[in-house]
Amino acid sequence: MALPVVGLALGLVASPPAAADSMKIAVVDTQRAVLETEEGLRTQAALKKHFDKRQKDLDDKQVSLQKEREDIEKQKGVLSKAALEARVEKWQRDMAELQTVFVDYNKELQKKQSELTQPIFQKAMGIIRRLATQNGYDMIVDRQAVPYFRSDLDLTDRVITEYNQASGAAPAGSGAPAAAPAPAAPPPAKK
Repeated sequence: MALPVVGLALGLVASPPAAADSMKIAVVDTQRAVLETEEGLRTQAALKKHFDKRQKDLDDKQVSLQKEREDIEKQKGVLSKAALEARVEKWQRDMAELQTVFVDYNKELQKKQSELTQPIFQKAMGIIRRLATQNGYDMIVDRQAVPYFRSDLDLTDRVITEYNQASGAAPAGSGAPAAAPAPAAPPPAKK
């Protein structure tokens, strides 16, 4: 009596449902699709321009603090213990302040980037939904979610092209998009 149940269970495992056999899946790198559209490239360039001056100010302050640290090291034997401790404490406060400004800068940059790219993302999602409907895809998966896929399943370039055509822009070049500025991390404070 147990044999028919086992046979039935093996039959279910051995033959997947017919719907899975005909399932049509594609892949899209949504981040690349958003950043490499003409609108995405313009947005990244605007972000870079907006934040370049602030990045330069952070870099200059970091260089200044590095020079100050080197000066403190040189004057260790010349300064009194109290004077040396006062300079070191001031340097540490300044370094902590720079690190706080750096973190705030990164948060502001991420927030601004999100604000500017969200409308692009929404339009790209609309194109992805339309492609899925028009071409009978049951599922379109984000590239970040899958470790491997056949290259013929990737619709990213098509999404970019259709986005640009819908926006009245020429297709984006194959070059890498202008990235948002990546602030240099200040060195850790020394004690």
